Amino acid sequence: MSAIPHLTTAAGATEHRPLIITLFGLFVVATLAITVWAGRQTKDAADFYAGGRQFTGFQNGLAISGDYMSAASFLGIAGAIALFGYDGFLYSIGFLVAWLVALLLVAEPLRNSGRYTMGDVLAYRMRQRPVRTAAGTSTIVVSIFYLLAQMAGAGVLVSLLLGITADGGKIAVVALVGVLMIVYVTIGGMKGTTWVQMIKAVLLIAGTLLITFLVLLKFNFNISALLGQAAEHSGQGAKFLEPGLKYGKDSLTKLDFFSLGLALVLGTAGLPHILIRFYTVPTAKAARKSVNWAIGIIGAFYLMTIALGFGAAALLNRDDITKSNKSGNTAAPLLAQAVGGGPDSTGGAILLAVISAVAFATILAVVAGLTLASSSSFAHDIYVNVIRKGRATEKEEMRAARWSTVVIGAVAIFLGALARDMNVAGLVALAFAVAASANLPTILYSLFWKRFTTQGALWSIYGGLISAVGLVLFSPVVSGKPTSMFKDADFYWFPLENPGIISIPLGFLLGWLGTVLSKEKADPQKFAELEVRSLTGTGAH
Repeated sequence: MSAIPHLTTAAGATEHRPLIITLFGLFVVATLAITVWAGRQTKDAADFYAGGRQFTGFQNGLAISGDYMSAASFLGIAGAIALFGYDGFLYSIGFLVAWLVALLLVAEPLRNSGRYTMGDVLAYRMRQRPVRTAAGTSTIVVSIFYLLAQMAGAGVLVSLLLGITADGGKIAVVALVGVLMIVYVTIGGMKGTTWVQMIKAVLLIAGTLLITFLVLLKFNFNISALLGQAAEHSGQGAKFLEPGLKYGKDSLTKLDFFSLGLALVLGTAGLPHILIRFYTVPTAKAARKSVNWAIGIIGAFYLMTIALGFGAAALLNRDDITKSNKSGNTAAPLLAQAVGGGPDSTGGAILLAVISAVAFATILAVVAGLTLASSSSFAHDIYVNVIRKGRATEKEEMRAARWSTVVIGAVAIFLGALARDMNVAGLVALAFAVAASANLPTILYSLFWKRFTTQGALWSIYGGLISAVGLVLFSPVVSGKPTSMFKDADFYWFPLENPGIISIPLGFLLGWLGTVLSKEKADPQKFAELEVRSLTGTGAH
């Protein structure tokens, strides 16, 4: 990352830095207090993994919104729209439409069929040990990809606020977020994480509403005037409001766009940290209601990203955005500073501090949810049911979950430091692609296909996982571009930035092929039991 631009190092911003740090500190202290309080309420595994299943549909819908509206939504999409106009807004559309798949196919059956993790659903019909190992591995890999984006967003955000330009300082910021994340999960479990997510969702919607109002006020609530100035100020003219600046220039970028869309629309229903939220409500009806609430809240938020992204394009200089972060991740905080009165004003400094604290809250809430999903899957699926063969006590299981949180946090800190220059919306899209390739085919086949076998599940999970991760490793995301993870290296041969177009169909194909070629026969009685349970909730925990 190059030096912070004049917009953030102006005298006003430096003068108000103590205010910024104070607001940040207040938020961290408040959320830690909530986490400690929730930790005292966490007495057994059901509390740690599922919050005691005590949350209402509305509360869980708010928490799902808090879990889903990540750094990609707030920082990455605003930056993508500010730099690429119409093509950047496609992320908002994809993230929102994806909820229909989750609502119609996954939410209620999953809540009825499982207990704590995705592995519970698969193990109901299949051989426990191999399927739980595969489900746990997939959950951890998807979560780490998603964590990358949040860590990258945190590094950018706090560095912007504190005026940190040295790489060592930015890495220290990523490490700080990682440590906070580990504390939230190990102490608070699902109860603490859920309350942090609910508070964060309210703050994010309120902050986004405020910026949207101030941006529209500058244009007398005339959206056409806003879009017109954004197009003019972008230097692209009318092209800024049309498809093609990032995707659709040639057949390769069209393929990349289709691959991205496929990953976004199908990925949500396979994201582990979203799936485990369905277990925190007492009934299937509450699970369905929580998704309805989430769709409404998330839909309102993504509509407002029009004002965030196009407002940044209209009111900020493109060079100022890209100097601060090559991928545009700082567009939303810089816009808040601009509409608050500019870098030399108290209003600008206060709004920058408030919006950045909200973005930081967003990151902390999401990383806590992701870490909880992966540590739960390791402890419940791999440690208890594979390593200990079901003979571990609840106390041992929770200890394993807490230790795995520390390890996963350390991995996320290391990888997040490497990914700090990448657009967080693009990074999250990779997590969606891996989830849609490895998790979704297996979940759908398990719930709806009578013949599905253990071999089919293993081929689907490992095939989707290996193909998605393998293609990402040899794509421009990792090497060959200024915004790549290793920008000085060049070993990519897969031309697309998102692997979904190949890995998602492959995951479905391998699940079918593994089942057809399997010598074992599926137990029709087990499928009938699962079908009744998934549709009616009979026997659900």
